[in-house]
Amino acid sequence: MQIYRLKITGQNTKNFIPYVMSNLIPHDTHILDIGMNVLHQRAYVALLIQAEESLSIDIFRAKIQDKVEDPSFQIDIESTTLEDYENWVVRQGEPRHIITLLGQKLTAEHYGQVTAIANKYHVRIERINRMSGRVSLRGPSQPPYTCVEIAVKGQATNEQAFREELLILSSLNNEIDIAVQKDDIFRKHRRLICFDMDSTLIKAEVIDELAKRHGVGDEVAAVTAAAMRGELDFNQSFRQRVSKLEGLSEEVLKDIAVNLPLMDGVEKLTSTLNKLGFKTAILSGGFTYFGHYLQNKLGFDYVHANILDIENGVCTGKVKGTIVNGEMKAQFLKEIAEKEGLNLAETVAVGDGANDLPMIKLAGLGVAYHAKPIVRASANNSISQAGLDGLLYLLGINDREISTI
Repeated sequence: MQIYRLKITGQNTKNFIPYVMSNLIPHDTHILDIGMNVLHQRAYVALLIQAEESLSIDIFRAKIQDKVEDPSFQIDIESTTLEDYENWVVRQGEPRHIITLLGQKLTAEHYGQVTAIANKYHVRIERINRMSGRVSLRGPSQPPYTCVEIAVKGQATNEQAFREELLILSSLNNEIDIAVQKDDIFRKHRRLICFDMDSTLIKAEVIDELAKRHGVGDEVAAVTAAAMRGELDFNQSFRQRVSKLEGLSEEVLKDIAVNLPLMDGVEKLTSTLNKLGFKTAILSGGFTYFGHYLQNKLGFDYVHANILDIENGVCTGKVKGTIVNGEMKAQFLKEIAEKEGLNLAETVAVGDGANDLPMIKLAGLGVAYHAKPIVRASANNSISQAGLDGLLYLLGINDREISTI
């Protein structure tokens, strides 16, 4: 008995695999493992086979090569031992991770930097898959962002440092986003996605827009920025900002709602999620008035936000009920998951501010979106180079699958 590894390449015709199996591999050969890929019309198949007849590598190579009729075929053969094979079998239970790279274009330097970090922490690269579709280079505009998944296997010598080094690389590089997830059963089975609203679903902080229309924009914006950076207590700063809206007409709220600037990619994202049966929620430190508008426009299942107190068509400068802060967002995520019968590992949270960190850390997949530095530094995953629809790649959904929905 002998074990051989074969790599066979050739033009990808309908007869490629039948030809390989019928003509190049002895019919009684045990196929221990097989993998195939196609890159630019050329097929690559790798096989691990157990041959009953024990032949030297030179004799086996000669027997295979003698059968090759197609000049486009290239064959590489090497032998391995039973001990090496058994060690490989044992390693199949090792931890697996998916590293997602996302940017307008990915260069050899990007791949080199990421894979060097993987090598440093002794995780092996098993597979690289393109998630984004191919785009003509002759088009009138630049191609949209590119995304690939790098599947790695092995126990990292220091998993926290491995993740942190990839995160640092992403934060230092203004061209790519890098996300790292465990490649487990939940990675492609998330069922609930919770979003912050202001500066996540929309390109605005609504309370700042309301303040501008009320003539107190600069002072409210300064407090908002400090709160989002985590420099101020959210509840205190929120009441302070809302108090300055006293006397604002409800008609202003209506006008701002219908003109909310949606974040890039949000309509594609929500349409896809709705069609696939995901549950979606807005968990916002903003206002229900605008959350419900987005719910009706984009099809969200849940909205939890602050309720502006309005009397006789005018804002009183107060809110009703408990303020939705970071801790409340995490609690709402947990409650919705329990209501839907979901494990927290099946949930996703997306936000940009410091008050989003509790839900980002609680969810099975937490994503900092175009986030403040403190949030990017604390979240395991971030998106800054793409629109909000880039989240679909992190869910394991590629462009080809999206186009068929």
